[in-house]
Amino acid sequence: MLTAEENARLTRVGPGTPMGALMRRYWQPALLSEELPEPDGAPVRVRLLGEDLVAFRDTDGNVGLVDAFCPHRRAPMFFGRNEECGLRCVYHGWKFDRNGACVDMPSEPPDSLFKTKVRIAAYPTSERGGMIWAYLGPPELQPAPPDYELLRAPATHRHVTKTFEHANWLQALEGGIDTAHSSFVHNEDLFNKKLLRNADTAPRLEVEKTPYGFRYAGIRRRNAEEEYVRVYHYLMPAQQLRGGVTDAAGGKKDVPVLLGHVWVPIDDEHTWTFNWIYSYDPAIPLDREHALEHDVYSGRGPDDYIPGTYRLKRNAENDYLIDRERQRTKTYTGIKGINTQDYALQEGMGPICDRTQEHLGTSDRAIIAARQLLLEAVDTVEHGGTPRGANPGDYSTVRPVDLQIPRGSVWQEKLERELIARF
Repeated sequence: MLTAEENARLTRVGPGTPMGALMRRYWQPALLSEELPEPDGAPVRVRLLGEDLVAFRDTDGNVGLVDAFCPHRRAPMFFGRNEECGLRCVYHGWKFDRNGACVDMPSEPPDSLFKTKVRIAAYPTSERGGMIWAYLGPPELQPAPPDYELLRAPATHRHVTKTFEHANWLQALEGGIDTAHSSFVHNEDLFNKKLLRNADTAPRLEVEKTPYGFRYAGIRRRNAEEEYVRVYHYLMPAQQLRGGVTDAAGGKKDVPVLLGHVWVPIDDEHTWTFNWIYSYDPAIPLDREHALEHDVYSGRGPDDYIPGTYRLKRNAENDYLIDRERQRTKTYTGIKGINTQDYALQEGMGPICDRTQEHLGTSDRAIIAARQLLLEAVDTVEHGGTPRGANPGDYSTVRPVDLQIPRGSVWQEKLERELIARF
């Protein structure tokens, strides 16, 4: 368990907090590219790490991310006019480019130099992989743009979505890197022992720390000859990579996909979950029907969202539409959708989980390792150092894997080639 002080140190992300300072040393997904579909289109509200911002795509197609309020009289920039490579506040006409410079101040005399002295807070952005990434940290410490294999995959090979979660980012992350829970929470058929996670509900766990975080193997006995090995990667501060989906018979589907999530703190009590799936074979584009099936199976298909939002219809207000009869006869949860099942438990812990009341076991090795790494990284940043995983070279060549191997094999050796990115 953690102390109350440690728990607060890990969960609070606003400006001036230790974890907020750490989070700001990494590029964070701020929104999906689809949210800004055209140049000079409508601005979008963004709340990120406890800061209220506005995003807009300028005339040249570049994305700006600026303070939500005009530096003149604090009028909301959301209502701004997006025109000619700048966002104009409609209160007095002050206009700012995507870098924060004031380029027009029509309420002042034409010969005034006042506009050269006023800026709006603005953050660098990088559009990659169907997402718009932002860096909110010290400019002099800004790392190179993110370079995950997903982002190098062409648009024909990837699919990205996002979902709102009313919970602190850490309990969302910890749910994602906990492989043991899948044997229970995501047990879609209690009686189907052919599902690998059903056949062995107590996997052997191995955690290896790396320059980017750790890689984490959940090893399940398949039969007398084989083991099922699922190698995750935890990429600091809040990303999980995992291998492809296995079918009900325990064999690998003939679809070369990898999966994962990035959990982005909106503030202390709310999180955006960016979900992704991509084909890792350059010769095989992602089958869109397969991607849609995966979204529906996960509970985030087109019909699962409240229209016009990224919020799920199944939520805490309606108890995630739990079906107690289905729970009694078919599944552990009675809740439809893999990710919806996660949200029910993670949100049910309360906005910020009280970790002083926990009792951790051997299945929590990855959780313990992640907390150790995060606390270490917070200390590193406070002492002026560079945290793990901040630079693209730390993680650009990693890839997860989900395969069966002969029993007794050393998975690090047997899966060495599969664990290296190819894009």
